[in-house]
Amino acid sequence: MGLPCACLYIMLLMIFIPFPFSSHFDMSGSAKGGTQKPFPHQELTLYLSAILSLLTATLLGLLDDLFDIRWRHKIPIPLIASIPLLLVYYAEGGLTEVVIPKGFRSIFGPRLDLGPLYYVYMSLLSTFSTNSINILAGVNGLEVSQSLIIAISVALNDSLYLPIWPRIAFGDPGMPNELVIIEGGALLRRGSAELVQRHLLSLYFMCPLIAVCTALLYHNWYPARVFVGDTFCYFSGMAFAVVAIQGHFSKTLLLFFIPQIFNFVLSCPQLFGLVDCPRHRLPKFDSSTGLLQPSRVEYGKPPPMRSVVVLRLLSLLHLVDIEQDTSTGVIKSATNLTLPTVILVIGGPMKEASLTKVVMVLQVLGSCLAFAIRYGLAGLLYDGDRR
Repeated sequence: MGLPCACLYIMLLMIFIPFPFSSHFDMSGSAKGGTQKPFPHQELTLYLSAILSLLTATLLGLLDDLFDIRWRHKIPIPLIASIPLLLVYYAEGGLTEVVIPKGFRSIFGPRLDLGPLYYVYMSLLSTFSTNSINILAGVNGLEVSQSLIIAISVALNDSLYLPIWPRIAFGDPGMPNELVIIEGGALLRRGSAELVQRHLLSLYFMCPLIAVCTALLYHNWYPARVFVGDTFCYFSGMAFAVVAIQGHFSKTLLLFFIPQIFNFVLSCPQLFGLVDCPRHRLPKFDSSTGLLQPSRVEYGKPPPMRSVVVLRLLSLLHLVDIEQDTSTGVIKSATNLTLPTVILVIGGPMKEASLTKVVMVLQVLGSCLAFAIRYGLAGLLYDGDRR
């Protein structure tokens, strides 16, 4: 059902195109003062480029589902889908400066222009946001639930900058002109039209995504009646990359991906060949008990030294369970390096729905931590409120 959901999501975005710009078509409302407001071509261009990137991600996700593309070939897929977005960002004169934290300003200055490296960073962001959801998958409701919680978190963050929250969006009455430095280096006033427009644009993409994910989760919850496939992971991950790039809050978005970052870092030894990586690393279902067991990598011969060092280090951190030969101490098997497997190693076997709930709780806690860092600790590294 990943493809039908992606089609419905994109169709909703297309139907919504006239509504953000409706005031510019209302002559009676826009002709006050004898002049008509200029049409916001830049906002429309950003909106359409985002839809084009989502369409490309959906098409490439469908090809992945049909032809079962290997991991090494999946990496460039989000890069291709992000090309329309990055080209429009460049054509609109997108800023490539970043704000430097306090401790490094004596070396780099208050702001640093990354130039082409900033576009590399944005393309890698689209790759990470897409594949991080795809590798934390394989359990009923897992892909959809994490996407739903991240989308709600982004929408809540966007709402803090809208005029519906006067004290939050515009600051206290004593500080009506508080400045906000966005990640692109631009200096905006809190509550300014440009800042509000950036987060409104993000809400335009997150609200229908929340609706689609909620409906899909109802059918994908254990026992699942439908499955999402890679198409859902590609278009949902690209939706997050789109709003982060266009809204200039990529660092904030990465904070909402704390569980996914942990899962990626934990998976790196297998993804980069330090430890044997099977084709699938899903938890193993025990039909006799109805519970999920940690999946394992079986070693027919003694593993190389690099694998032994990594596995023993992770074993000390209780992130992997090792089975050894009692006489020789040679590693015979080890659990896979994924977040669901770590949960099963620490918490023991559990039902599939329970495992999904644990990951959802971790995702919610990660979002709470993200808000605490973003609005509570950011002042330690930056002067005032920073994106």
